[in-house]
Amino acid sequence: MFPANYKRLFFFILAGLLLLALAPLAQAAGTIQVTDLTGRKVTVPLSPSRIVCLGPGCLRLIVYLEAQDKVVGIEALEKRFPHGRPYYYAKPELAKLPVITPGGVPAINNLPDLEGVLKVRPQVVFVTYLQKAKADQLQSLLNIPVVVLSYGPFASFDKVVLDSILLAGRILGKDKRAQALVAQMEAWQKDLARRGALAKERPGAYVGGIGFKGVHGLESTDPHYLPFRWVGAKNLAAAPKKAGHVMLDKEQLLGLNPEYIFVDGGGLALVAADYAKKPEFYKNLKAFQTGRVYVLHPFNWYTTNLGTALSDAYAIGKILQPEEFKDVIPAAQADVIYTFLLGKPVYAAMAKRYGPLGCPPPFMKEPQK
Repeated sequence: MFPANYKRLFFFILAGLLLLALAPLAQAAGTIQVTDLTGRKVTVPLSPSRIVCLGPGCLRLIVYLEAQDKVVGIEALEKRFPHGRPYYYAKPELAKLPVITPGGVPAINNLPDLEGVLKVRPQVVFVTYLQKAKADQLQSLLNIPVVVLSYGPFASFDKVVLDSILLAGRILGKDKRAQALVAQMEAWQKDLARRGALAKERPGAYVGGIGFKGVHGLESTDPHYLPFRWVGAKNLAAAPKKAGHVMLDKEQLLGLNPEYIFVDGGGLALVAADYAKKPEFYKNLKAFQTGRVYVLHPFNWYTTNLGTALSDAYAIGKILQPEEFKDVIPAAQADVIYTFLLGKPVYAAMAKRYGPLGCPPPFMKEPQK
């Protein structure tokens, strides 16, 4: 027989072992603790059936994960501006969901309409670009788990967006899909870089019409333009010390005098209007003289449309490095990308809105003389 004190010790040890054994079972049946992109520890239900997505690009990631059927409400922005975001073209059923909060740029790092969110009874709130303290406040007010995701800096393809996909996939029971997404997007980037590295010549290129808090004309550019970087293009507006969007004046653009000019579809109408008003300016640009002006599709729309950025890069490679991209048909490659990410080939909808990818803009019927 064991002394009484040993019996008690044995009992506590056995109880502790049982708790350790049962803990994973309880967790598997109910909740899991994750670390979101702000470093917050959040306890969430496993495979929730009711979620909402707040902030730039949040809904896009959930569509990529094939979990849009779990979404029970959307931001008003999604319905007010239905064009230019391929995930919305691919999943028109999203438009039938109730509006829960305005969304848009003014909502970044601000609390949503609490009543609207609560009304649809989500089990998890996913949100982008919400600082840690605000996320804690939102979670406390809603009494619903709030998980912060991120794309990193605006108009970028930062690694954190891949981390966000993996995190959301883990919560939603979409681990395999998340891993496949990350692997394929990394593979496309490597393919672009491999092809770009083979180029023997790198002509000077410029991209204009870049959107930034609204639409802009040809003078609006990005010194770190993502698709240029992927294919190793020579960005004539490159400025290592400048971050993000830049507005040049017409004299600066004439000074750069690019051999190739790409026009972001978001600013295409403004460029066309300016072209009609000031033909003498455009006639003095080499790219307009030779007809080397091409349309790209806007990818910085409610932060980075990852599929469109990749599609633009393949089109740019085809134009600047035709030998290295000779097997690429931009429209077909875009639909390969969209189909993998969204389940549907939506290139036609993008081309209808902005023009054929990698083709001259419609206002250039022939090269300037």
